[in-house]
Formats: sequence, C-alpha cells, structure tokens
Amino acid sequence: MRRMWPEEFNSILDGAEEVTLELPAVEHEDGSRSEAVSRKALKVRIPMEDYERIWPLAEMRYRLDGKMAGKAITLITTSPHYHRWHPADGGSVDNVSDSGRHYTTKYVVVHFLLDDVRETAAA
Repeated sequence: MRRMWPEEFNSILDGAEEVTLELPAVEHEDGSRSEAVSRKALKVRIPMEDYERIWPLAEMRYRLDGKMAGKAITLITTSPHYHRWHPADGGSVDNVSDSGRHYTTKYVVVHFLLDDVRETAAA
C-alpha cells in the first residue's frame, strides 16, 4: 500500500535537515554479529503541538511529493534500534503575542527515516 504524506503536514518538513544515522555493529549473545548500518534521515525541530498532531502517523511509511518526490519517510518514535533518535526535548521559546500576552512554545526534535522509493518505468 502506498500511503502519501498528508498535505496538511507538509510545512512540518520545511527546514528539515538531512542527516545520517549511524548504528554500530552489535555482538549478540549467541556469538553472531550484526553489521553496522547507516541510514539517511530528516531531522526536524517542531512545536510540541505539531508533534502531537503527527503522532498517529508514527512508525508508518509515507511517500512524499513535490520537491521530495521519490522519497518516503517514517517517523521514529519507539523503535529500539533507533533509540538515540527518538523524539527529544527541543527546548522552548518565550514570545509575546500582538495583544501583549506572554506565552511559551515548547519544541521537540524528531527524526524521520528517509528512503528512496523512486520506481523505474518500463519504456
């Protein structure tokens, strides 16, 4: 099934930084060893309010369109393999509204696994 990233959340990906996640090789109890893995990802700092809105999309793969057509993303939230890249505190910013009221915006740093899903078409 090809799920498309909901257009209403496209702004969340604006300003995303492309990074590489490095997973070291792991020695298992049975003596076997897994290889080290490198995965491309998008690192995004978003308001907590936006994170709560995209939470239901976690751990599912979504295809992108527009300037990132041919790519797919998966929001990392609970995978034990990617524990270091689970959502983390992104700090907070104090602001003043137009009416003069003070408010605080809390941020979270999230990572989306980034995959190439471009398909070739037969000529």
